[in-house]
Amino acid sequence: MTRVFSGVKPTGHLTLGNYLGAMRQWAAVDQHRAEALFCIVDLHALTVDHDPARVRRLSRQAATLLLAAGLDPRLCTVFVQSHVDEHARLSYLLECVATDGEMRRMIQYKEKAVREQRRGGSVRLSLLTYPVLMAADILAYRTDEVPVGDDQAQHVELSRDLAVRFNQRYGHTFTVPRATLPTVAARVMNLQDPTAKMGKSDDTGPGIVYLLDDPDVVRKKVMRAVTDSGRDVVYDRAARPGLANLLEILAACAGGEPAELAGGYDSYGALKKDTAEAVVEALRPVQERHRALCADPGYVEEVLRDGAERARAMARPTVDAAYGAIGLLPNAAR
Repeated sequence: MTRVFSGVKPTGHLTLGNYLGAMRQWAAVDQHRAEALFCIVDLHALTVDHDPARVRRLSRQAATLLLAAGLDPRLCTVFVQSHVDEHARLSYLLECVATDGEMRRMIQYKEKAVREQRRGGSVRLSLLTYPVLMAADILAYRTDEVPVGDDQAQHVELSRDLAVRFNQRYGHTFTVPRATLPTVAARVMNLQDPTAKMGKSDDTGPGIVYLLDDPDVVRKKVMRAVTDSGRDVVYDRAARPGLANLLEILAACAGGEPAELAGGYDSYGALKKDTAEAVVEALRPVQERHRALCADPGYVEEVLRDGAERARAMARPTVDAAYGAIGLLPNAAR
């Protein structure tokens, strides 16, 4: 059976972009068609300055929202990365296979490093090496497919490169994974800056719809979305990114194709109103289920505990095999 792995990083509140770009497909498609693992990758949240209490709070919230979005622990494995030691164990081995040049070419590292240098500071070493930890997340489970937004495809390519290189040098150990991308709304853009993705770590709140935003807040944010010059409603991502973003969000929430939906509108206001209501309705069941789960925190803790046990059982044989293949003595204590 095909094995699927993906995860969310608890560095901010989950957004409409997370839901439409990944979480909804995980629940509606991936957990039914494959042996699927979904992880709160909390170790990745430590690569930047952070408040420990906030990381714990956001990790719990992310797990609750994954379940609220429709992930069923009877169909898939939901767990927290730091609860499974094999992620960190494998990461060091892969650092011994990766190169400095590969790490420094990673887009997120390059962008954040430049910003910090301009401020007179520097980034943490873990920010440079975290793509290797991401590769370990994937390769530990002999993953076949990684459903991700298009901004993460580069990291899956690194996982592929490291798997192939390790297999060639030390014998076949890892499955070589491939990225799978949603066909609509793979990358939801910021409502105030449609050239930038709607990221949960972003501080520009008015441009981001969070999954737990009140319906009136959602409506206000969508109605204030930046649009483009001109009055006609057309779908052109290159020339009219603001309109294209709204049309893609509407298509993802209510159905249809962005270009066809554009033909039904003769004003920006009407498009924004319909898009706002479509987003509110798409988020309504998620928010209702989230409230119910928050009333039963013991259930979420049980899901994460059971998920970590299953994930550990799947990952350990592969990681142990990698330790042996690379030249390390067996651990008699295991």
